[in-house]
Amino acid sequence: MKKNLEFLKGKYFTHRGLHNKAIGIPENSLLAFKESLKRNRPIEFDIHLLLDGNIVVFHDDNLYRMTGYNKDIKTCTYNDIKQLKLLDTKEKIPLLQEVLKLVDGEVLLDIELKYSQPAGKLEEKVCEYLDEYKGQFVVSSFNPLSIRWFKKHRPHYIRGTIAYETKVYERLGMIQKFIYKNMLLNFICKPDFIAYRLHSLPNKRVENYKKQGYPILVWTIKSDDDLKKAKKYGDSFIYEKIDI
Repeated sequence: MKKNLEFLKGKYFTHRGLHNKAIGIPENSLLAFKESLKRNRPIEFDIHLLLDGNIVVFHDDNLYRMTGYNKDIKTCTYNDIKQLKLLDTKEKIPLLQEVLKLVDGEVLLDIELKYSQPAGKLEEKVCEYLDEYKGQFVVSSFNPLSIRWFKKHRPHYIRGTIAYETKVYERLGMIQKFIYKNMLLNFICKPDFIAYRLHSLPNKRVENYKKQGYPILVWTIKSDDDLKKAKKYGDSFIYEKIDI
């Protein structure tokens, strides 16, 4: 059965929640997500798998930028990090289940799986929560093998490939960089939508996907000029630092 993806068009996702460092609302925090809910905005956020099997909502591979604690998050248990504060605020690194409980189906979620582990462990664990979640969500990743995992094990999930033409793949070899940035493995993972970086547009491959009817999510919008450009190429937008 063909999936109806119209719900993914015309959306404005708050990037890691509606955060604002200047007024003490850190990214990927419960407070930032509460602000998104106040505006009835969809939310994009990132997840990592910890050593003890817990899933936390956090972007970076290392904790230092957001907490001052210089350690890779994948080497931690929740007990190691549960008291850390985000950007010297009262906010802590939230567990995935805390975010799902807070949102409770009020807005659409775009859940980005970070790819510091081989595909399978984080994907299987997140399904334990998402299979029971009653709200609307999509899953996305830079790692095409993660998206392939969902194709095989949760084909009904809406899944998206994230890509762009820059050094995000610095840990990979030249051939892998070329394959990933040009989405050449999409034939095996069969994404339902494409999330592409604004400053890597225009891109012929993205334009071809759009012509075929794939929703295109453009990220990250940070100004009115960004939004004007993004609307030429995309159907939905991931934004921060501006009032939309």
